[in-house]
Amino acid sequence: MDILQAILLGVIEGITEFLPVSSTGHLIIAEKYMTFHDSAKTFTVVIQLGAIMAVVWYYRRELAVKIRGLFQSDKKSNRFFVNLLVAVLPAGLLGLALNKKFESYATPKVVALALILGAVVLWWADKLDSHRPSDNRSELENIDDISLKQALMTGVAQCFALVPGVSRSGASIVGGLIGGMNRVTATAFSFYLGIPILGAAGIYKLAQDYDQLGKVSGGGKSIVIGTVVSFVVALAAISWLLKYVSTHNFRLFVYWRILLGIAVLILLI
Repeated sequence: MDILQAILLGVIEGITEFLPVSSTGHLIIAEKYMTFHDSAKTFTVVIQLGAIMAVVWYYRRELAVKIRGLFQSDKKSNRFFVNLLVAVLPAGLLGLALNKKFESYATPKVVALALILGAVVLWWADKLDSHRPSDNRSELENIDDISLKQALMTGVAQCFALVPGVSRSGASIVGGLIGGMNRVTATAFSFYLGIPILGAAGIYKLAQDYDQLGKVSGGGKSIVIGTVVSFVVALAAISWLLKYVSTHNFRLFVYWRILLGIAVLILLI
């Protein structure tokens, strides 16, 4: 792997990790057409940790307040962490039980189909939110006001993201929209959920395949560059997406998913 390739993969990871377009799907497609083969997915996991650190950094002040509040028995902080746990458990437990099974589906064809089908579901959930009567629509802008039911619906929806190409952030946003959250709250909650889910998955994967780090093409230099680029780009993507969804719907991502899915299917013919 040369430096340019590490930078490009870091950019792809950083942009797509928190947008509802599937970072895993994009990296699988990139691996197919960039003559890059990450046999144990070690490089992918490490640069993903860079994107996770971007979320931690972006919400560092809010997280510090919530953690302090947890030790001070603050009701809002307690509710936030309970909601986080409820939303994390479904996909976390299912991932532990069936992760190897779903890894066998990590092919460009599966990704392409999942991108297209996921786009239809995202479009439907977004349209459902837009047409919900104003007196029944949740106008919450505060992440602390999410209900236990909404957190559970988000967690259950996130289970579908085990299929490569579905998108973890996309699935959790759909779950939030169906549960009654507005776009900004559903998006922000999906960011917070990425910290424990992706962090735990990354640490678990590295613990299993630690010996593979030395076999990554390009060595430590490629890993460091890819991770740093992923962090910087993800930080910019998080900030942009929160501003974007405050005044726009998710139709842009629906179109991108469909176009990319169709393009991959055509290339596979």
